[in-house]
Amino acid sequence: MSDAPAGMFDPIDEDLAAIGQLLFYDPILSGNRNISCGTCHNHDTFSADGVSLGIGEGGVGVGPKRVAQDGPNQIKKRIPRNAQALFNVGALEVFFHDGRLGASPDYGNGVNSPAEEFLPDGLETLLATQALFPMTSQFEMAGNPKENEVAGAIHDRIDMAWPILAKRVRIIDEYREMFAEVGVEEISIADIGNALGAFMDAEWRSFDSAYDVGSMDAAQMRGHDLFFGDAGCADCHSGPLFTDQDFHAIGLPPFGPGRTRRFDPMPRDVGRMAESDALEDAYRFRTPSLRNVAVTGPYGHNGAYATLEGIIRHHLDPLTGLDEWRPEMAQLPSVPWLQQADFIIHEDSREMARVRASLDLEPQHLSDDEIMDLVAFMGALTGKKSIYGRLGKPKSAPSGLRVD
Repeated sequence: MSDAPAGMFDPIDEDLAAIGQLLFYDPILSGNRNISCGTCHNHDTFSADGVSLGIGEGGVGVGPKRVAQDGPNQIKKRIPRNAQALFNVGALEVFFHDGRLGASPDYGNGVNSPAEEFLPDGLETLLATQALFPMTSQFEMAGNPKENEVAGAIHDRIDMAWPILAKRVRIIDEYREMFAEVGVEEISIADIGNALGAFMDAEWRSFDSAYDVGSMDAAQMRGHDLFFGDAGCADCHSGPLFTDQDFHAIGLPPFGPGRTRRFDPMPRDVGRMAESDALEDAYRFRTPSLRNVAVTGPYGHNGAYATLEGIIRHHLDPLTGLDEWRPEMAQLPSVPWLQQADFIIHEDSREMARVRASLDLEPQHLSDDEIMDLVAFMGALTGKKSIYGRLGKPKSAPSGLRVD
């Protein structure tokens, strides 16, 4: 079977997705008008960016070729986590590596999100909601305080920036005309989120792999049997998306700025605990989907491993993985003024001990041949036409700004 299971996705709204395609690649949604969603989730790098921790605001280029700019608007911090690929993202129930966005009754709007009760009305899906938050991230798209009105508004309150961005879109004739054709007269940030969500959902649905169509070779079949059998991979990587959408601690080597609780001065990443404030959630991260995993490395919430063999071996023996991992294994774009701080947390013996003590995986032994069979099966999850997207990258943006 090469189609998605029935009921997994909403019907595609082609007209709304076409608007979302343009917005996805239009830098008009960034504070300094110099970066788009597509900069870090690019068609050229299979909806991700191909590095461990990316360069957001203050960079030029796409994927591994993106470089940091020096000067007044230079990068102040790496993106704290690996850019996730967007395949089948419309079927997810929780978003971000720590699950800080998902359905919830807590704030009276049906969603738990970084905006809490200040989330705008009119968002149609969780994916549309998620699309709004990179715009409000200082180091992703918003820029630094005093550089632009968007970054300044965010420091008043997160929702203060969205009307500014919506107005930027609303005054562009092409966007206004396209939205009018789908029944939207006064473009709001929710309309923009809905268009972005419609595009991402429709663009990267992927169920046409060798696994789906039943054309796996002998090595892939052996890996398949291990995956669903003795290796235990399917305990967490389950279902059509190959994820239980739950949170697990696997002891990945820490590095980079991390994401932690607001009052925590350390450059560490405590994972789910930063959202839940529950100690038992420390160092747990959402299980990633394995669809198209062979083309969307590096792997892990911080991109610690460049190869599938590396991340599989870590899963089999996390403590040995922690001991043997070296900073040069990270795929980090060069940023000379940040490099001194990149691995500070990796050198902190107490933090490393806490990571080692928080593991949900028991070590197990597989032969080298069995590990390579698992790698082969991962390749069998790679789509054919679907990995390139449906609409692709637009040649230009209605704002007239550069498309990355």
